[in-house]
Amino acid sequence: MDHDAKLVQECLLGNEDAFFEIVEAYKGYVFAIILNFIKDSYIAEDIAQEVFLQVYRSLPQFKNKNFKAWIGKIAVNKAIDFKRTQKKFYENEVMQEKESISIAENKIPTPEDALLDKEQKTKVDEAVAGLPEIYGRVLRKYYFEGKTYQQIALEENITVKAVESRLYRAKKLFKKSWGRENIT
Repeated sequence: MDHDAKLVQECLLGNEDAFFEIVEAYKGYVFAIILNFIKDSYIAEDIAQEVFLQVYRSLPQFKNKNFKAWIGKIAVNKAIDFKRTQKKFYENEVMQEKESISIAENKIPTPEDALLDKEQKTKVDEAVAGLPEIYGRVLRKYYFEGKTYQQIALEENITVKAVESRLYRAKKLFKKSWGRENIT
């Protein structure tokens, strides 16, 4: 039985140190695979964490073959999933913005609409305030202040890809939070 197989067996028996050893041994390899697809180290780090979480969950299915190839395949799949999700996300965002512009151009608000809009704005502000600060700042700057990804990247001293990633996560967290607040 090779060293990796022994570590897997130890993990399955509940030895957390064995899993830590797997992470330490393969984190550079996993990161390099993901970075080859994503080209942004911040996002690659996040995806690498997801890879090791998936590895941990999938250890019972590991068949004692080539562990390096197995973990590499998980890393490749996670990177491809991220790219696929990003593509769908941007396509949906463009469509939503077009629809929003069309609706906004055709609507004249009534006093009742104005009151509802004010209540809605308060709820939105509260939901955004409940987000982790790094996500809330990016969300506010993009949607409320109308700043571009490039402007936000300069202000936050991060890459444009990091802005995209944070905005994506902020929207996911916002939707999750918004859904909880509006269920009655």
